[in-house]
Amino acid sequence: MKRTAYLVGAPLIVGLLVACSTDTTGRLSLALSSVRPGTPVPSAALSGSAGSPSVVMAGDSTVIALGNDTIIIRSAELVLKEVELKRVEVQECDSVEGNGDCDEFEVGPFLVALPLGTTGTETVVTIDAAPGMYDELGFKIHKPEDDSAEDDAFLAANPTFARISIRVTGTYSQAGTRSNFTYESDLNAEQEVLLSPPLTVSEGQPVNVTLRIDISTWFLNAGGTALVNPATANNGQPNEQVVENRIQASIDAFRDDDHNGHDDDNEDHH
Repeated sequence: MKRTAYLVGAPLIVGLLVACSTDTTGRLSLALSSVRPGTPVPSAALSGSAGSPSVVMAGDSTVIALGNDTIIIRSAELVLKEVELKRVEVQECDSVEGNGDCDEFEVGPFLVALPLGTTGTETVVTIDAAPGMYDELGFKIHKPEDDSAEDDAFLAANPTFARISIRVTGTYSQAGTRSNFTYESDLNAEQEVLLSPPLTVSEGQPVNVTLRIDISTWFLNAGGTALVNPATANNGQPNEQVVENRIQASIDAFRDDDHNGHDDDNEDHH
């Protein structure tokens, strides 16, 4: 069963935090993956004459091909903040300290890099978490503001990300003609991804939740029948909204204790 990512807003490189679990807590890790779903759901948007894009993991890059066109993704970075898990019994997370309605992985903002060229995952952060059931992973894709005190420390370490939340670099090839590109977005959005079934944290036991971002769908045209040059999706360019919508729709989260980028409970994969 595929979860739905709900948008509630508008338009890995992070220090690993490790806490030793005790007998009364569980160890909960968050991993990041760009692996495609093992069994893609058929979609009319992807049934054009060229068919669905093929994806090849090559070295430290991801190669996406559709028809005669190819995109080689060499880096993909996102700025995230307020990554947290919500307990089943609460309606929403709040800012009341110590009430236990949510467990926070990281407040941020912080920079993550999608693991490319691999069929596995990369652990971002590990925390101690109270035993219980969690049914939602929430986070924000964040545009750091150079006039915001909240973002000062982040921008001091990452000055090129002022007013940029996503950056992708690579090469676009159309019918054999190649050009390098840098795609940048100032997308500012809050994502809430349902976990189905809920993630269960038990005393003294490790559990992993993977945040999967399927980058293979980002640069499809509106009909899903061809790849677009990522440079044409930069701010003010004709494919800006198409790509931002696809980014928001590409996100999923699930239990993944074997760190292979696939859902332990629901997804049929090889």
